[in-house]
Amino acid sequence: MTSAAAPKIRVAVVFGGRSSEHAVSCATAAGVLAAIDRDRFDVLPVGIARDGSWVLVEDDPDPLRLAPGHTPEVVSGGTELILPTRTGQRTVLAHDPGEVPRVFGEVDVVLPLLHGPYGEDGTIQGMLELADIRYVGCGVLASAVGMDKHYMKVVFDAAGLPIGPYTVVTDARWRRDRAGALAEIEQQLKFPVFVKPCRAGSSMGISKVDDAAGLADAIEEARTHDLKVIVEEGIVGREIECAVLQGRGCDAPRTSQVGEIVVEAGHGHTFYDFEAKYLDADAVRLSCPADVPLEQADEVRRCAADAFEALGCEGLARVDCFVTPAGEVLVNEINTMPGFTPFSMYPQMWKATGLGYTELITELIELALQRPVGLR
Repeated sequence: MTSAAAPKIRVAVVFGGRSSEHAVSCATAAGVLAAIDRDRFDVLPVGIARDGSWVLVEDDPDPLRLAPGHTPEVVSGGTELILPTRTGQRTVLAHDPGEVPRVFGEVDVVLPLLHGPYGEDGTIQGMLELADIRYVGCGVLASAVGMDKHYMKVVFDAAGLPIGPYTVVTDARWRRDRAGALAEIEQQLKFPVFVKPCRAGSSMGISKVDDAAGLADAIEEARTHDLKVIVEEGIVGREIECAVLQGRGCDAPRTSQVGEIVVEAGHGHTFYDFEAKYLDADAVRLSCPADVPLEQADEVRRCAADAFEALGCEGLARVDCFVTPAGEVLVNEINTMPGFTPFSMYPQMWKATGLGYTELITELIELALQRPVGLR
């Protein structure tokens, strides 16, 4: 007599969201839904529409793929899902329009694939902590600090990590003293500079500015995504990246082979912008392992692990560094929910290190199941 098979772990894959990176999150979900190990996991696809409603989405990756001429979107309406809101309860309720809510089943772990505000910034992590639900990825504080490029750099600096020159333009400063804010940037930084929303990702709203004449317009563009803007001095050098995975138990973070994104000439992209990242497949070349001297690669990996621990990260993160012609390594930023399509740099770096996409997803879910919620 054979014993019954162990029940599958039920994973709620949550994507979409209210941020400007809604479509990117859908594309990430498409990759995960297509690759997750269905023999081990029962998948519940949960989409968050732009109005904030949580809806049941068909378990089909194709409509969620991002491609030229097609921008995926979670549409509100239909069956809404209500996650548990108290400890000891893992039952999800389903609510159809005009009907009484019904029990839909239990969830063992949540895999949030949300990019940007209202998802990557500690908000959903806080909600899941309150409900005592295990989840993949960084906790509340690390997610919030990692989302805000200003405070991220403050923490890096305090931890002794090398960073480049920058300044921050808050909403109050811009409305109160625009001329003073512009003058301060010109005095403190050398051109070219990169103007970025402080709390956005996927290269949304980023401009490269070569002189003072274009600075105000670039700040206004960044402010359409976030009223708090960071201006970073352009660093002469190569951008080298490293993927980090949480260590098991008390083990140190694990780092991947380092990688480099090379923007190919002739495609109209002066840097790795949104179009080059997601819509122009021929515009970039991913090189992993990156062709850098071993000592520089080791320094990038060391900085990546130190950045991960400085923020108290868990699960996963991608750390982007600059390597200057003199061999100096500077930490640029950390992404606590990096691009996660099969062709994104984070999975590609782990693939080059010997951990495939499906295995990477399994590893992250297992890490989340081993980790308790609450103070730890």
